[in-house]
Amino acid sequence: MKDDSGIDGSFSFEALPTTLLAAEKEEAKAVLTLFLKKKGRELTTLEIRDVLIPYLETLAEEHENHIVDVVENFPNPPVKEKTAVPISQPNPTLDSKRLKAISRVSEIGPAGKLRPHILYLIELGMDLEQIKAITRRFPAFAYYSLEGKIKPVVEFLLDLGVPKSDIPTIINKRPQLCGISLSENLIPTMTFLENLGVDKKQWAEVIYRCPPLLTYSRQKVKSTVEFLYEMGLSAERIGKILTRSPNIISYSVEDKLRPTAEYFHSLGVDVSVLLHRCPQIFGLSIEANLKPLTEFFLGKGYSIEDVGTMISRYGALYSFSLSMNVIPKWEFFLTMDYSKSELVKFPQYFGYSLEERIKPRFARVKECGVSVLLNQVLSLSYSNFEKALNKKMKKMLSDKDELQACSSDGLQQDSVH
Repeated sequence: MKDDSGIDGSFSFEALPTTLLAAEKEEAKAVLTLFLKKKGRELTTLEIRDVLIPYLETLAEEHENHIVDVVENFPNPPVKEKTAVPISQPNPTLDSKRLKAISRVSEIGPAGKLRPHILYLIELGMDLEQIKAITRRFPAFAYYSLEGKIKPVVEFLLDLGVPKSDIPTIINKRPQLCGISLSENLIPTMTFLENLGVDKKQWAEVIYRCPPLLTYSRQKVKSTVEFLYEMGLSAERIGKILTRSPNIISYSVEDKLRPTAEYFHSLGVDVSVLLHRCPQIFGLSIEANLKPLTEFFLGKGYSIEDVGTMISRYGALYSFSLSMNVIPKWEFFLTMDYSKSELVKFPQYFGYSLEERIKPRFARVKECGVSVLLNQVLSLSYSNFEKALNKKMKKMLSDKDELQACSSDGLQQDSVH
């Protein structure tokens, strides 16, 4: 079966319309973003997003129409207010299926053991609670046979070079993988993606980065690839993007990729170059992530052209938290005696650790009493950094000696006259 998102699967929650679920997830993300901002944190980094969104999806499936109340009141249960508007009741059929599936996971068979596929998953490194959590999200998982579905897929992944230790993570992220036919779906989809440029030697890393990739419909993949061609990317570069950042397929072309491309274009950025260098930032929210950072730099006196240059040189800049990363580093930068234009030349400054790299390196520069370009202060290895400092100090001493010699000659000439 295939849902409206272009995802192939063998189970669907018929009681919950996909449009409603999508709307609830967006609402939940908005509420969570507001909550974190009030706490001095932001839902801005890719790492935080990748952890929280799957959890929100789980909440949306579990709580259905009450997802917004659940998120607003987290960690406490939502407060149910009296209202004249009828509240939709949980679907008893869906709840029954879910409970039955979860119960099946922990059932003890006639031999006094758990079911074979559960024992196999535990042997792979999963625990019973983790398997129950997967089943709660995706009840069909409890009914997958060991020999017919789970084991063949796991062995196939191992043959591709996926480490055994990575298998639990992959299954947890996309249990539907275990329900896909190798001969009819999985292998043909891989061949299709290889023809689009995915490096067949890197399948282990690609699948670990984005387990859902092999469950997406071909039409969904094609729409993303067509968009990348439209942006001016070559077939070779598209292949590299799909290999390095397969998650780009999960982004909606019309709701996410195209608006983000238009936003970066408005900053004067070459979108095709940015897509090739840093495709992951096209999954960020324009309103919550991109605009606040742009407005921050504009407010500090940088021009639109400056901001465009910075993002062109260092696309990952927009994946950093404004309050927890950019602002603290900006405030320290103001103490470093560099002109603001240095950040346009070297926006990678924001990618270095403030406490472990920036502050210690700058303290060393001050200690030596020399001037060093910002990119040299941070980008050089420790040994090369020290060599650069020694070279600067020798030159400074040499210049002082020459100056003293000139002054001495001048005094002698004056005494003769």
